[in-house]
Amino acid sequence: MLELSTPAEIEVFLGDKLRALRLDKNIEQRTLAERAGISVNALKNLEGGKGSTVRTLVSVVRALKRESWFTTIAPVATVNPLTITRTLTPRVRARRKVSKNAAR
Repeated sequence: MLELSTPAEIEVFLGDKLRALRLDKNIEQRTLAERAGISVNALKNLEGGKGSTVRTLVSVVRALKRESWFTTIAPVATVNPLTITRTLTPRVRARRKVSKNAAR
């Protein structure tokens, strides 16, 4: 599991991922900045992990057509653990067989 302990590390990680995606799609910084409606410097700061706004991040992610990323930030639980415990039948302990000799 990837360990990101500081906001700065998270910014660098996100910037690296966005840069890699942009390069994979063969899009220049200027072109992506225009599509996102932001300045080239704002995109450079985002990709460089040098601080950015949420608006810049959202604009770039949308311009890269990766809005689905946002659904993975806080996924909705499909199973509530509390309801599972309410619907389970209680455990029953196994009983020891009583031998005839022990009954006397």
